[in-house]
Amino acid sequence: MKVLVVGGGGREHALTWKLAQSALVSEILVAPGNAGTASEAKTRNVDISAENLSGLLKLAQTEGVELTVVGPEQPLVAGLVDRFEESGLKCFGPSAAAARLEGSKAFTKAFLARNKIPTAAYRTFDELDAALEYVRSHALPLVVKADGLAAGKGVIVAETLREAEDALRSMLEQNVFGEAGSNVVVEEFLRGEEASFIAMVDDRRIVSLASSQDHKRRDEGDRGPNTGGMGAYSPAPIITNRIHERIMQQIILPTVEGMHSEGMAYRGFLYVGLMIDPAGDTKVLEFNCRFGDPETQPVLARLRSDLAELCLRTFDGSLETAEVDWDPRVALGVVMASGGYPESYNKGAKITGLENIFDKDTKIFHAGTKLDSEEIVTSGGRVLCVVSLDNNVSGAANRAYTTVGQISWEDVFYRGDIGYRAIDRERAEGAV
Repeated sequence: MKVLVVGGGGREHALTWKLAQSALVSEILVAPGNAGTASEAKTRNVDISAENLSGLLKLAQTEGVELTVVGPEQPLVAGLVDRFEESGLKCFGPSAAAARLEGSKAFTKAFLARNKIPTAAYRTFDELDAALEYVRSHALPLVVKADGLAAGKGVIVAETLREAEDALRSMLEQNVFGEAGSNVVVEEFLRGEEASFIAMVDDRRIVSLASSQDHKRRDEGDRGPNTGGMGAYSPAPIITNRIHERIMQQIILPTVEGMHSEGMAYRGFLYVGLMIDPAGDTKVLEFNCRFGDPETQPVLARLRSDLAELCLRTFDGSLETAEVDWDPRVALGVVMASGGYPESYNKGAKITGLENIFDKDTKIFHAGTKLDSEEIVTSGGRVLCVVSLDNNVSGAANRAYTTVGQISWEDVFYRGDIGYRAIDRERAEGAV
């Protein structure tokens, strides 16, 4: 069958790479894709943006696409799945109504409260004065979130009152995030360790995927501004079997049941960002209505099962009977970014060293890249994600950073401590 992958980032390269391994797949169209997807087997890039819903639908109809997999959140929130389904096409992802779990933080917090799903205490505001009065009367730190989609940059952890006030003014008064920041959620700061839990869902049918842990802050030691993610690894050691079961019973199942009962049956990847405290109590930080980036890259590097078959199972009611097979090794990914990210950065820098990577347990996923004549150049903030497999986190990190050191471009930037929490655990347990 012919498959369409929507998007052009590192997540979409990983999805394309894994789907191309399926015997069910004859060709993959990637819209718009990047320099990495252009080099994958069975794959053809098509110059249609992920936001061009009409163009994507026409492409699928013209090319006889039998399965579409949507990578980024914007087309999901805008209703791409609804359009495809109205035309009788299979599109793996939630409807616009269900995608509000990511598209509106205010909607999500109210949904969590209605369904008694654990999360941080919060208030929602659309007026600056009321929001300022609230933060001035509450203990710090606080978390200020733009209600809508802000490309992973609409969350500010305010350590001081000045930071909280500045965040509120930037969103509600200065409109730095446009309509996405016209409403804000202010919530308590949760302490603990973050982890990501991803499942494939077909209404009430659920298959959990491998756990992962990412690094959202730009700088080492989890400092600096939030980004789309500077690296990730899978599995997440903090998600033990006991905590996995707690997440399923207290968060995933009530979420899926709640969406069903409220008339928003969910199909697609369901990503939950979690905060896990030292006692193992778990609360929801956020939902994403798609696979995370960069978590997708290490998770799919470990997946041995046929991803295309798993996606198709969500359309015929057989998802729960699927047995998902994983490589038992650890996968760790390091994001290589353009200097200045997540703020302003240059594009068009020539990338060198890619042709000299021969490690069979390492895969380089492209994100912000494009072909310029015969050369691969940078075209975004997050440029590459180097993913390596090894027997433990320390080994995977060493392998990934060895490859990172072989790749270069002007003003390249990356964190040098991806996986540090898990590596500290391994050292404490004498595993390294």
